[in-house]
Formats: sequence, structure tokens, C-alpha cells
Amino acid sequence: MPRIGFLSLTSPSDRPPLLDAFRQGLRELGWVEGQNIVIDYRYAEGRVDRLPDLAAELVRLKVDLIVASAGTQGATAAKNATETIPIVMIAVRDPVGTGLIASLARPGGNVTGVSGTPAWKSFAKQLELLKETVPKIRRVAILSNPANAYHQLAIREVNVAARSLGVQLQLLEARGPNEFDGAFAAMAKERVGALLVLSDAMLSSHRTRLADLAARSRLPAAYGVRESVEAGGLMSYGPSFLDLYRRSAAYVDKILKGAKPADLPVEQPTKFELVINLKTAKALGLTIPQSLLLRADQVIHP
Repeated sequence: MPRIGFLSLTSPSDRPPLLDAFRQGLRELGWVEGQNIVIDYRYAEGRVDRLPDLAAELVRLKVDLIVASAGTQGATAAKNATETIPIVMIAVRDPVGTGLIASLARPGGNVTGVSGTPAWKSFAKQLELLKETVPKIRRVAILSNPANAYHQLAIREVNVAARSLGVQLQLLEARGPNEFDGAFAAMAKERVGALLVLSDAMLSSHRTRLADLAARSRLPAAYGVRESVEAGGLMSYGPSFLDLYRRSAAYVDKILKGAKPADLPVEQPTKFELVINLKTAKALGLTIPQSLLLRADQVIHP
């Protein structure tokens, strides 16, 4: 039976619907785990530094392909571990800009899959949504992970959006949860009016703590994944990760049937979602504009 290596930054209990969506996509194409396909899972439990060793483990197992579901860091770790085993990436934000592939149309090499959206589409939109929600904000904190190569590209684009919105940005970094408290202390010192958390597998895996810190600091915060809003964040805007995980199964199917990653064009997201938490808005004393609520794909009520 073909063997798939599944590389994840999170834990087995984190965001199980995403894995379910991937398995569903496989089943729709005739691949059933335990019947005609084997999946070897490797979880980094939120530690980016573990990804290279876990990717190397999957290579030693001689899997037929690796599914890298740990964002830019996971796909990079897999690519560094092997130049020959096909790699299917999921939701890597800018695979061309970060050097993972040559182009979306012709990836070259051994990496293909579904990418995230370019920075200026989702992060700029998140900033616009924050400004629409709190029109008086003048300073917005941006929390990024310096270990994520994509974030440097994203920050440049968010700066462009900030200038057009008349907003000043305060750039803050966290490589791990031990740096969260320092970042929020800096936000308090600078008296920022809102927070934008850049999409990142590590930051997402600690979404409940980040949402709690934002609530304690009384900061309206925008994120890239809906799970952060379900954990108590104010709002999220970004591609549907359920959709991306399900669509990644088609790449697994094609590669197991003989296609080469170099020849499989990388797909971009086609489904985006806006999620708003009214319970969090109420706790912050905010009234979400009706125009925004009408555009939301999901509203979490108190």
C-alpha cells in the first residue's frame, strides 16, 4: 500500500476538522486509510524546532509522499529533508516568494499543493476590517513570527495598506509562547488601539492564549483563521482551511497515480470567510457595524 507522511506543527487534538476534511477528500477519490493507503503522522506539538527532525523521520520511513500541513515552516522542513520524495503543501502563503517553488503554474522541483492567499489580499483586508470596526484607531500592533519567512513579505504589504488607511503600525515578534507576555507589554506601553495577528502555524496553535491576552489588554484583534475567533478572538478573515485541506487530497491522488509535482500547478484559495465573535465585541464594548455583520460568513453570538 502507498504510504503518506503527514507532517503537522500542532498536536493530534488540535483542529481535528481539518484532518477530517483531508481524509474526506481522499475517500472521495477512492483512498481509504487502512484499506488501500497508510498514513504516518508526525506532530511537532507546537514546536517549530522539531519539524526538521520529524521530516527526516518520514524520509527514513521511505514514504511515497509527504503532506506538509505546518505552513511555510513545515513545507520548508520537508523540502530541506528530501529533494526526491514528492511534497504536497497546504496553505503556504507565498510559496514563490519564500523560494519553495519556481512559479505557481510550473512549480519545478518536488513541491506542489494548495497555497494560501497573497499578503495584500488577506492581511490588508484584516486591517481594513479592524478600521471599519473601530474607525478611531490610529495605532495597530502587528504580531509576527520571525521564524516564518513569509511574514517579512506580508509586513511590507500591510505597511502599504496602513498608509492608505492612515494607520501607524507597531511591529512585534514572537518565536514562541514565552515571548507573548513581552509583546503585549510593549503594546500596552505604546497604547495601540487594535491588534493584527499574522497567520502562522505556531501562533495559531496558541490561539486561546493569544485571545485571552488580547481580551485582558482590551484589544480588538483580527486573525487569519476562524479557530482563533472560536477561541475568543474578535474577527478573522482568510481562506477556508477546510476547503484547502480537502482540495489537497487531489494532489495526493494525482501523484500516487504517477504525476510529477513539478508539473502540477499550485492552486490558490477560491473560498474566503469572515467570522465575527459578538460575545467578544460585547466584552470590549464594541458595536459591530451592521454592514459588516451582513457580510460575515459566520457570527458567533453571546
